Parts: sequence; structure tokens; C-alpha cells
Amino acid sequence: MRATTLTDVGEIEVQERERPEPKPNEVLVEVGACSVCMTDYHMYHGTFAAPTPLVLGHESAGTVVDVGTDVDTFAAGDRVAINPTVPCNACSYCKRGETHLCENNTSIGGAGETILDGAFAEYVRVPAINVEDIGEMSFERAALAEPLACCLHGVEQTDLTPGDSVAIIGAGPIGLLLLQSFRIAGAAPIVVSEPDDERREIAAELGADAVVDPEEEDPETAIPEAAGGAVDVGAEAIGLVPTIKQANAVTAQGGSTLVFGVPDQEATMEVSPFDIFFDEVDYRGSFSLTTEDFERAVTLLQQGRIDADTLVTERIGLDDLPTAFERMENGEGLKKVVVPGASD
Repeated sequence: MRATTLTDVGEIEVQERERPEPKPNEVLVEVGACSVCMTDYHMYHGTFAAPTPLVLGHESAGTVVDVGTDVDTFAAGDRVAINPTVPCNACSYCKRGETHLCENNTSIGGAGETILDGAFAEYVRVPAINVEDIGEMSFERAALAEPLACCLHGVEQTDLTPGDSVAIIGAGPIGLLLLQSFRIAGAAPIVVSEPDDERREIAAELGADAVVDPEEEDPETAIPEAAGGAVDVGAEAIGLVPTIKQANAVTAQGGSTLVFGVPDQEATMEVSPFDIFFDEVDYRGSFSLTTEDFERAVTLLQQGRIDADTLVTERIGLDDLPTAFERMENGEGLKKVVVPGASD
């Protein structure tokens, strides 16, 4: 099989590899689509640690082509989405349902204590418990189940109550999924800050009650004006210190600031302990997803409650991943999806 492999920081090579064989309790999936994530970008650039050589890609869906022994829940021909988070189910976090915080987390192509080869390849081997049936849903839409699940988890982290106001800083693919997740949870109003004209338009189409151009207006003034005051939740979906501070600046007393974008591992920022004490504002992080989050994401996509198709703007082959990273760095387009046969 062909597999796009990270061989070193900033170096990608499409390699010919042996097609993997499923072990007991595993399935082999022929990849139909695998979307490109900022985590992939950070691992490529070395700002997220990753062992090499490694096949990246953790937002994927495809067709089961083979099953290992002891697998009776799936069969060849089943169409599935892949949950890349493989918890140990034995540590204290797993036992209390916080599988995303597993002390011995294994990830398929993403960030984790142990990282297995991912889905920027023609085939990927995964535990049978980590796949979810998608019926006739397209592979491209199903590939967004993982990032949507992360967004659903992020909303849960904020303890949102229907009618709570929300500000989202950044309307990239994740910001737009986060917007829809907050909307489904009952947030109102939702204000989105985004410098790109097209992304602001899409945010409005997908349910933002107001949009702000941070290059034309000061978000710290414009967001409260649009929301009728400081917001209950300030969510940052970019991963930069200045925008995290911005999200916190528009968060009301007693509210939550959600750090959802992926920051550089070396990034630091100053916070005022007195402000945290006096304003009772929570800083909440949201790193990954639980099995329940993933199942709910697949259901929402299947039922059409989330517009994923609008977010997919580019379909590329296994050879084109470096170009996708360049376009992501320049803020061009929205979600890039690798279709393994696209470059053939």
C-alpha cells in the first residue's frame, strides 16, 4: 500500500509499505477519506512531539476489508468512521469515564503517549471497538466525526446552559464546527470574531448571531456590544496567546474561557491570579474526546444536524499533504481532505 509518512520534522515522503494485517479484536479499514488537522500541522512542523517515521492522519473513515479473530461486530464491506483515541481502560481516569485523559493513551495517527500509524494511507489497522458504523453517509462527512466530537467535548467543558452567550475567536474549520456545537447546545447569542471575509460569511450562514472583523474593530469592544455585554463563554479556536487573552477579556464574571485552539507547546502567558479570584472566571482546556463524544458526533452528522459539507473545500491525494500544510499556514480554504486514490 501507499502511505504518506512523516520521516523527520518538515519532511514528508509517500512510501510503499506492506499492507497491515488485523490482529485479534482489530479491523483493517480501506481509507475513504482522512481530513487534515492542525495537530497534523504541528507534528509536521515539530511544535507537537511525534516519533518518526510515522503515518499521520487521525480524522478518517472508510470501508472494513478484513477483521481479526474475535471480531463479530463488523464485517468486510461495513462503512465506518474511526475514533483515533485508544484508552487503556485500566487507569483511574478511564475508570471514571475520562478516557480522553488516559494515563496510557494510544492514538492512531494523532497526539498521545503512544502513537500508531494513522490514516494518511490506503489502509489503516484499528481496534474494532474504535470504529462506528456510518451507514451510507459519505466518507468525507464521516471523517469530520473526530473534530466534531472534540468540539462537543469542548462545549461540555464550559458547563453551558441554554441561553448562555458565547464568543468564538476564529472561524476556521474548527471554529465553525465549534459554532455549530454551541448552537445545538442552546447558546444564544453567539458572536464570532474572524478577519477573513469569506469565513465570516460562512459563520453567519451556520448560525452566528453576529460577526466581528478584528481588523476593523477592537473585538474586546465589539463583541460585548454585539452580545449585549460580556459573554458567559469566551472560546478561542486558533491557538495563539493574544487571542486566548482576547477570549478571556470578553468573558463575564462567573464565566468560562475555553482554550480550544492548539497552542505551541512552548507558549506561555501571564494571568492575574487576583482577576481569577475576584471575577470567578474559569480557564477551561479541551484536548480531545471521549467514546461517547464520538458516538454522538457520528449521530449528529448522520442526521444532518451539523453542516460538514460546507467546510470541506479541498480534496487532495497522498502526495499533496505538504501543499495542504502550506495552505493552512496561509489561511487558505477550510478543511482539506485526503482521498488516498485522488493522486492516482
